[in-house]
Amino acid sequence: MTTTTPAYDELSGTWLRLHRLGHLQSLAGWDQAANMPPRGNEARAAAMAEMAALLHRMVTDPKLSDQLGRAEQEPLSDLQRANLREMHRQWRASNALPESLVQRQKLATSRCEHAWRTQRPANDWKGFVVNFREVLALGREEAALLSVKTGLSKYDALMDRYEPGMTSAQLDRVFGEVRQWLPGLIQRVIDKQSREAVIDPVGPFPQAAQQTLCRQVIGMLGFDFEAGRLDVSTHPFCGGVPEDVRMTTRFREEDFLGSLMGTVHETGHGRYEQNLPRDLLGQPVAEARSMALHESQSLSFEMQLGSHPGFVKRLAPLLRAAFGDQAAFEAGNLQRLMTRVRRGLIRVDADEVTYPAHIILRYEIERPLIEGEIEPEDIPALWDAKMMELLGVDTRGNFKDGPLQDVHWPESLFGYFPCYSLGAMYAAQWFAAMRRAMPDLDERIARGDLAVVFDWLRDNIWSQASRWTTDELARRASGEVLNPAHFKAHLEARYLG
Repeated sequence: MTTTTPAYDELSGTWLRLHRLGHLQSLAGWDQAANMPPRGNEARAAAMAEMAALLHRMVTDPKLSDQLGRAEQEPLSDLQRANLREMHRQWRASNALPESLVQRQKLATSRCEHAWRTQRPANDWKGFVVNFREVLALGREEAALLSVKTGLSKYDALMDRYEPGMTSAQLDRVFGEVRQWLPGLIQRVIDKQSREAVIDPVGPFPQAAQQTLCRQVIGMLGFDFEAGRLDVSTHPFCGGVPEDVRMTTRFREEDFLGSLMGTVHETGHGRYEQNLPRDLLGQPVAEARSMALHESQSLSFEMQLGSHPGFVKRLAPLLRAAFGDQAAFEAGNLQRLMTRVRRGLIRVDADEVTYPAHIILRYEIERPLIEGEIEPEDIPALWDAKMMELLGVDTRGNFKDGPLQDVHWPESLFGYFPCYSLGAMYAAQWFAAMRRAMPDLDERIARGDLAVVFDWLRDNIWSQASRWTTDELARRASGEVLNPAHFKAHLEARYLG
C-alpha cells in the first residue's frame, strides 16, 4: 500500500522554491562584493531588500502553520522527520520577525557595509558609527523578538541562527578554559620559535601568478570548477549554492601566503557545499548543519591539512614554479613560515595559536553590545584593553586594524564570531578521529594521498548535512560531543612537539 504525505509534499515544494530564489539572492550578494560598480549600491540594496522581504513572506505564510501541524501526523521516514524538524526551526525563527524589520535590516546593512569599505582604510570610526547605530538598533530589535520566541537570552537567540543549541553559558565555560592556557602557550611557542632560523620569501609576488597558484591548489584540494569559481573581493568569503559555489579571495603583492591560505580556507567551505546531498537539494535537511561545522571544514583545510608538513611538501614545488626558486621555498623553511606565531592585529591573518584570542575578544564585546550593556562609543576602549590583555598588542587610535577590520558587525552578523573557534575545535576533533581510524594518516598525507581526508569528511560530515543535531553528528563522526581538549592537544603537538 502506498502511503501519502500531502502536507509534507506541499512543504517540500515551498522550501524548494525558497532555495531557488535564495540562489538568485546569493548571486546578487556575490556580485555586490566582487563586481558591482560603486554607484549601483543603492539600487542593489533596494533589490536585495525586496528579495529578502519576498523570501520572508513565503516562509511566514499563515498556511504553513497548518501544513506543519498536519505533516507531523503523516507517516514520514526518519529522514523526512529530520527535514520537518529543520523546517519548523526556520519557520519559528522567521515568524518571530516582521517583514518590515527584515527589509530595514537589509537596507541598513547594505549601506553600512558599502560605507565601511572606504571608512576602514580611512581609519574613520566616527563616520562608521553613524551607519552602525541603525544596524545595531535593528540587531537588538531582532534579538529581542527572537528571545521572546525561543526563550533564550538576546545574544543566545542570535547565536542560535548560526549554531543551533549553543549557549553563552557553554561558550563561557569553553572560552574560559582557553583563556586559562592560551597566553602561556603563546609565550612558550614564541620562545621556542625565536631560536629557529626562518628565511623570508622575497617579493613582489605578482597577482596574476598568485591567482594561477590559488587555482592550482584548490584544484589539488578537489574543488569542482564546473560547479563553482574563484573571484576577488574586499573580504574573502564563500557563498552560492551547491551547484554554483562562489568563492572570493584578496591579493597583496608583498604577501602571497595570506591570499593562498585564505583561498585554502574558503575551499574547505566550498567543498562542504559542493558535497551536500544533491538528491535532497532545496530541502533544509540538505543544508550545512551549522556555521561551527562549516568553519570546521574551512579550518580542516587551512589549518589541519594546509599547514600539515606533508601538505606543505607538496606546495613547495608549486611556489617555485609560480615565483621562482628561492631558499625560502624549501619545504622545511616553508613549514616554519606557515606555522610562525606572532601577536598581531588582524584576525584573518592570525596564526592558529593566537587566533582564539581574537574570537574571545569579539565575543566579549558583541555579547554585552547586543544585551544593551555597552554602546558603540564603548567599543574602542574595550577593544584596546582586551587586545592588550589577551595578546599584549597596543591598538589605541588604530580603528582600521581594530574594530573596523571585520565585515561582520556592519553586516549585522552578531553571534557568528564564536563559530570560528568552535570550528577550530571541531576540526581538531575530526582529525583526532581520523588518526584513530587510520593510524598512518600522516604518512598518507605526506605521500599526497589527500583523498583519505576528503573521503572521511564526505562520509561523516558533508553527506550528513542537517540530518542530525550537532551533538549527534559529532558523536557519530568522532564518538563524542565537542571536546576542546583535542584542540589544545593539536596545538601542543604541532607547535611544541
